Amino acid sequence: MDRKKELKEKYKMMKPEMGLFIIKSKLENKCHIEVSQNLKGSINGTVFKLNFGNHPNRELQKAWIQKGENSFTIEILEKLEYDEDEIKTDYSEELQILEVVWKDKLTKQGMEFYNK
Repeated sequence: MDRKKELKEKYKMMKPEMGLFIIKSKLENKCHIEVSQNLKGSINGTVFKLNFGNHPNRELQKAWIQKGENSFTIEILEKLEYDEDEIKTDYSEELQILEVVWKDKLTKQGMEFYNK
């Protein structure tokens, strides 16, 4: 029973990676970026939504269905580090800033975005 409590406590202390990921077409110069406080979970959820035709970005969804999953790459663009202050739990503002910075950077490189 102690081992079970110990594992639960370890799980609570784990901090998922947070940051920004990109879904990029291999066939077009288009992409979609998302920020998340749980990158692994969000990437898995996004792929699930796309495969079942349920992603909120309709243009990306249409391209995914027409061209297939193998026509896209998904990669983490940047990870956001946790503050040393253990009290802070909401990183929404930092993630929004990160999204704006990357959208600007990608736009300057000539990348287009899938419209919602």
